[in-house]
Amino acid sequence: MSTTTSRERTAPTAAGKLLAVLGAFDGTHRRLTLTGLAERSGLALTTTHRIAAELTAWGALERRRDDTYVVGRRLWELGLLAPVQSELRVVAAPFLHDLHAATKATVHLAVLDGARALYVDRVSGRWSVPIVSDVGSRLPLHTTGVGKVLLAHAPADVVQHCCVDLVAPTRWTVTDSEVLTAQLARVREQGWAVTDQEMTPGAASLAVPVREAGTGVVAALGVVLAPFEVGSPVQQSLLAALRVTAAGIERCLPRGG
Repeated sequence: MSTTTSRERTAPTAAGKLLAVLGAFDGTHRRLTLTGLAERSGLALTTTHRIAAELTAWGALERRRDDTYVVGRRLWELGLLAPVQSELRVVAAPFLHDLHAATKATVHLAVLDGARALYVDRVSGRWSVPIVSDVGSRLPLHTTGVGKVLLAHAPADVVQHCCVDLVAPTRWTVTDSEVLTAQLARVREQGWAVTDQEMTPGAASLAVPVREAGTGVVAALGVVLAPFEVGSPVQQSLLAALRVTAAGIERCLPRGG
């Protein structure tokens, strides 16, 4: 009996199998055993072992003493060459630190990645607010402030895809597609998004778009802090700081970058 799964048969090329192994890692699976790699990639164990050995020798993976695998330094260095890292993140970094210094809140910069919000930078706040996102994390678009900003300006097919299965990390998460659609319309109209414990209990978020001339919305800038009353002075001061920061980033973005 063949040990090859149906998923492996859909990726018969060497490149497809290699990408399947690398794709097994994500924000919640940062360390995997060989068996875990095989299960998440959909490849046979022997195939996974061979590919993992090749990737480890090249530096794309690192094998730890407990025989688990993590993403290697060489793959990380290669990822830094992507425009979202080498341009947007470099330009935005000083502005994020200034915003953090002014608000003491956790500051996020995220971009659209398929049907997820990809967090490309973060400056941690001092307040005791639960944070689940980290640099490299990919979270559902409908659950966070930066995600709702990105979703509000996303292509129609992305919005449609996201509305099909609205997962609920907390009891406050919006799972009604009509309610979400109305929220996205307000985000486009008012220029900001807010969430209240929709991703993590005890954490609220406020976010604004970052635009590039001739391109549109290229990122979302947000802060995470303890829940606050919508329309309160706290929200108004944070929103003003976010808008000033986003405008600074926009002025420094390379044209056509």
